[in-house]
Amino acid sequence: MPLVRIDHSDARTNPREIATAIHDAIVEVYGIPERDRFQVITARPAATIIAEDAGLGFDRTDPVVIQIFTQRGRTDEAKQRLYAEIAARLEAVGVAGEDVFIGYVENGPQDWSFGFGRAQYLTGELAVPAPASEKE
Repeated sequence: MPLVRIDHSDARTNPREIATAIHDAIVEVYGIPERDRFQVITARPAATIIAEDAGLGFDRTDPVVIQIFTQRGRTDEAKQRLYAEIAARLEAVGVAGEDVFIGYVENGPQDWSFGFGRAQYLTGELAVPAPASEKE
């Protein structure tokens, strides 16, 4: 049940394809249900997205900034597989590898409310997802 924020320039004409590529990668790598999809997509003027190379020696042309908020517990290897799968699927919809920027934020079951002002994982309305070590 990751929450995914996607920021891209308003020059991109395929935001739904970008969002679907990211979601499909998460479903593939993490095995989440297909309808477990929570995404916020924002098109911005290109000048409002600053994403330099962090000293890696490449130039970005039209960055897509992805923030993934999800429950802690997945291995570093699983995260690496996810990053690679996202990049591959985004390349297929026209986003160059150097333009993919991912920030990954982990939290716990107490940090989520899916509506009505309740933390459904704590109230028992939703089952807390099993740790990654039990799924992999």
